[in-house]
Amino acid sequence: MVDISIVIVNYKSWNDLKECLQSIVSIHSNRFTIETIVIDNQSNDGRIEDFRVLFPSIFFIENSGNNGFANGCNVGASAAKGNYLFFLNPDTIITEDAIYELWHTARTNTNIGIVCCTQINESDKKYNEIRFFPSLTTLFGPFRAWYKWINKRTIAINYNPKQQTIFPDWATGAVIFMSRTWFEKANGWTEKYWLYFEDVDLCKKVNKLGGKIALIRSTFIIHKHGGASRINIKTKALTKTEVLISQHVYFNEHTNGFKNFIIQLLLITSTLIEKTVLAIIGTIFFFVPKLKVNVLILSHLIHYYCNSLKNNTWTSPRAMDYLKK
Repeated sequence: MVDISIVIVNYKSWNDLKECLQSIVSIHSNRFTIETIVIDNQSNDGRIEDFRVLFPSIFFIENSGNNGFANGCNVGASAAKGNYLFFLNPDTIITEDAIYELWHTARTNTNIGIVCCTQINESDKKYNEIRFFPSLTTLFGPFRAWYKWINKRTIAINYNPKQQTIFPDWATGAVIFMSRTWFEKANGWTEKYWLYFEDVDLCKKVNKLGGKIALIRSTFIIHKHGGASRINIKTKALTKTEVLISQHVYFNEHTNGFKNFIIQLLLITSTLIEKTVLAIIGTIFFFVPKLKVNVLILSHLIHYYCNSLKNNTWTSPRAMDYLKK
């Protein structure tokens, strides 16, 4: 057994992954023991062999396919020996102090199910810390603004800049630290998601079990955003479509009855109207890549909605649990 197992899911993010692994292997701590597991979601470019030579202390696993982030995390967790699991993005750079603070917080506060920390980008700008679980009141822009205005006093208290530890509703999948006990209580990552919202889902499950989601401001990690999700227009369209698909999956998992029906209907209506307008603009200005991507998104969405109707499921067709009862 080791204290901490770092689990990283990779898909063609080799340059970022190299920097991330370099920051990990440079850690020689007498405060804790770590192992690092990289799950490659079938990048299929031969580079994993190069990385095995470059980082002989890292355990690399080739997944059976590009099975999504949740599946990759679960594969890594099943191979991990650590009492604590640290799910980390490949486009991050970490330090010994950051790992120790996360571990210390989780170990000394058993009521905290998930711990994360401050994230900054290459320009030293902090990522947003105020995060609410998706709901009818936070789903759409005008509703979200109204919700924040109504709750501005509560937000000011809960996210006071002077507080060293705050408790957002959810933490991003880039930095998820939790004990094996909490991971098993929550039954791991839900594999109905292919990409996006699986982190919100995991936090929601922990929350329902009585666990807190903590963000510690006493330490930080560098997180470079984008990575493999923005390789080209086709990839960008695919990942942006999955954001929309994963919203449907999330609400199907955590709402039911009439409430679920209303939210799903609003999502479909608003999404199709918005993407149809953007696709028309993208068709007219086809020479602008940023606009052209909307044509592909609309095509992916129509295909998804047809499949959902045909197979009576909101689960992403790319997810491992697609059509699983």
